[in-house]
Formats: sequence, C-alpha cells, structure tokens
Amino acid sequence: MGEEVEAQEFSRADRTRHRAKVRRCLDVFARMLREAAFDTDDPMTGLEVELNLIDERGDPALKNADVLERIADPDFQTELGQYNIEINVPPARLREGGLTQFEDELRRDLDDAEAKASEVGAHLLMIGILPTLADGHMTRQTLSANPRYALLSDQILDARGEDIAISISGAETLETTADSIVPEAACTSTQFHVQTSPDQFAAYWNASQAIAAPQLAVAANSPYLLGRELWRETRIPLFEQATETRSEELKAQGVRPRVWFGERWITSVFDLFEENVRYFPALLPVTEDEDPLEVLESGGTPALAELRLHNGTVYRWNRPVYDVVDDVPHLRVENRLLAAGPTVVDTVANAAFYYGLVRALVDSPRPLWSQMSFSAAEENLHVAAQQGIDAQIYWPGVGQVPATELVLRRLLPMAHEGLESWGVEADVRDRLLGIIEQRCLTGVNGAEWFVERMRRRRGEDRYDALRATVLEYRERMHTNEPVHTWD
Repeated sequence: MGEEVEAQEFSRADRTRHRAKVRRCLDVFARMLREAAFDTDDPMTGLEVELNLIDERGDPALKNADVLERIADPDFQTELGQYNIEINVPPARLREGGLTQFEDELRRDLDDAEAKASEVGAHLLMIGILPTLADGHMTRQTLSANPRYALLSDQILDARGEDIAISISGAETLETTADSIVPEAACTSTQFHVQTSPDQFAAYWNASQAIAAPQLAVAANSPYLLGRELWRETRIPLFEQATETRSEELKAQGVRPRVWFGERWITSVFDLFEENVRYFPALLPVTEDEDPLEVLESGGTPALAELRLHNGTVYRWNRPVYDVVDDVPHLRVENRLLAAGPTVVDTVANAAFYYGLVRALVDSPRPLWSQMSFSAAEENLHVAAQQGIDAQIYWPGVGQVPATELVLRRLLPMAHEGLESWGVEADVRDRLLGIIEQRCLTGVNGAEWFVERMRRRRGEDRYDALRATVLEYRERMHTNEPVHTWD
C-alpha cells in the first residue's frame, strides 16, 4: 500500500504547504532526469504478491497481525484488510536465473509462512478476490491496524462526500455500499517490477499498457465477490469503484478517476508524475523536512518523499516508481494488473510472459503503440477483465481476435524472443511460457477453473459451495501444479 504515515489530521495550511512541496519535488525530478546518473547498467526485476488468509472452513481469517508476528520476516507486511498480507520477493536479474529464483524463494517463503500461520488458525490463499467474503466483512472494523489505512479511507470518503458505491454487472449483479475503502481490501494482486533507464521508461510503460488485455485475459482469477459470480477479473471494476473520490457530478465534469488507466501514450516518465501533480489533489498531504533542491545541489540524491507518497495514491494499473538504493536513483514500471495465484508456478509464468513480451515490444523497430489508439488499449482491458480467457480484443493488423489465438500465434513467440534478450535460458523459457500456452489451448485459468467447480456444486447453498471450492483450491494450490492441469 505504499509509504508509511502516522495517524494525524490535516489542516488547510498543511495542504497548501504540501502542494508547494510536491511541485518543488517535481521540478527537481525534471532536473534529475536531465542531469542525474540513474542506475541503468544492469536492470533488476521484482515481484510482490498479496495473499488472503482463511480459516479451517474457508472463511476469511482476520488475523494478519497474529500471522505476521509468527512469521517475523520483514519481507512479509500488512495489507489493507485484516485478512490480507503481502510478501516482497528480493529483486533479481533475469539473466542470472531471476525467474527460477523468484519461484524457489516464493515457494519456500510461502511454505514457511503457511506453517507459521497455521499455528494461529489461519492459512494462506493466492487468489485475486477471496470468494467467501460476505457483507459482514465489508466494514471499517476489518481494516488493518496500520494508521495509514484508516487515514487513507477517511481522506477518500471526505473527498467523495458520500459512501462508496459498488455496482458490477456480469454473470450476476452486485449493488452495495460501504462507509470505508474496505472493499479495496478484497483486491489482492501480483505486482511485477521492471527497472529501466529514463530514456526507455516511456517505451516500457507504453508496452505494458498495450499488452494489458491479453496479459489479463490469460491470467484472470477473481470471478466471485460477496457470493456473486461477476467478471472473470472482478478486481478491475471493484478497485476502480472502491477508491472512487469523485461524486457523480465530478464524473460528469470529466475529473480523472483515482484508479486510472491513463489517457495517452507518453514520451517520458515525467509525463506521468506531472499528470499526478496536475490532476489529483493530495490524499495524504504529509510534508517532510528535506529540501530536494538543496540535497541535489550538494551532491546527494533527494528522496522526493512527497512526490513518491502522492504517486502511491494515484492507482495506475502500470505505475511509475522512483526509488533510491545506496544513494543512487532508479526508475521502475510497476505492473499491477494481475490477481495473485493460483499457484507459485502460475504466478512466475505470468511474470515470464510479461517480462518477455514488454522487452520484445520495446526492442521492436516499429512500436506497437504507434499502431493502435490509447482508447482501444483501455477498452481491451475492460473486455478482458469481464470475459477472461474467452475475450475477443482488438489488435493492430488483425482486428477483433480471440485473446487465446492472439497469444498463441503472435505474443508467445515475441515473449520467447524477449526472454532470450533478457538472457533467460531456453529450458526456463519453454517451461514457463509453456504454461501460458497450455492455458490458451485448454481454455483454463484460475477464474475458469473456479467457475466450473462452482457449476458442479449448483443446487448447494451458495456459501457452502464457495467454502468447499476454496478449500479444494487451497489443496491444489499447495501442489504447485499449474491450474490448467487441475482437472
């Protein structure tokens, strides 16, 4: 969820001071892009996974504080809901066996965490939305204890001026309201990070935006929310609505949404940070003492804390990240589209597909994003979220095409080439991208498997069926066999 903040109240003067500081940070950032030496020589990749906690019956376990105390590992952190935790896998270079390293470390860490969590009656589940969440879990009382979450919730509700409204129509329809941002806690994701130079950032971000739909279609894993079968990747509309700061009137005026695909292809990473400052008022106007210009001119690397915190409250599906390690700045694209799971190997296969495909598109002599409109990429995203692996999406030179056909015929060969350019060994490429291929050939991803198992339990009480399917899912998750093989 981003940078830590203390519980506090903000005055009008705080907001004025913070706006001035954010703009100062933005000016310094622009100067750094022109003058500073960013870490670009040997790019790193990273992986974060958000997890759900369930009890023995398959219901949410509101025990993240107890679980984290038992795990006692700084790589595991709280998330928004008491039934969420997050693991940050150490970054790695793909040419040095990074994908295998991600798989081995994530599997080992999750096995250890599962053993520790079971001591307090909780179990880990990798899925985009926990299907057994019920209306009783959509209350402020289920927010984690970290003061950032309550503070962020208050700021969003205050900006909106009314309760959060959730309205999603898919196979079934859901209409509900919430007095906090706790519905956002239902959305657990996998985040892929790819480090890039300032010169190449725009290409990596544009490529990530362009492939959002096929990426999402083959990996959808969030078909149920509050007992209803909705979209195949229900996280997308839920997250868009759960952090909505606009009233209906502001929407009509064209005010940008806080969860944002964007509105144009970019030419520089500066475009994104500048849009954040220009379009979005601060939700957490915390001001630090650092003078970024003074630090820069004295030979140091400014933290740009206000700019980074503000960036963390604009929820782009592909988010720009500025960070500093060992006093050296670097830039990353954070790909936030996908749900967690179903297994570790499925998650790493999704990573391989993403890293390989964006690298191939960046290296292509004719950029894909020069051949399609930005609005087409955005429409593709929502079609893929609703229809999942059965989606028909638009692609340049092809027109409307099944996502599976597009992946099999065009995108998987490109992903192979991209991974080869990264230095990934052939057997690793073949194994992981083979999982994506088999999903397309069988038509089975996490969402399809779950929906099909629920159909077999038609006639049972809905929540009893959801619990039984969640427990079956959890058992198969621990085999680490890819989801397309589960039946």
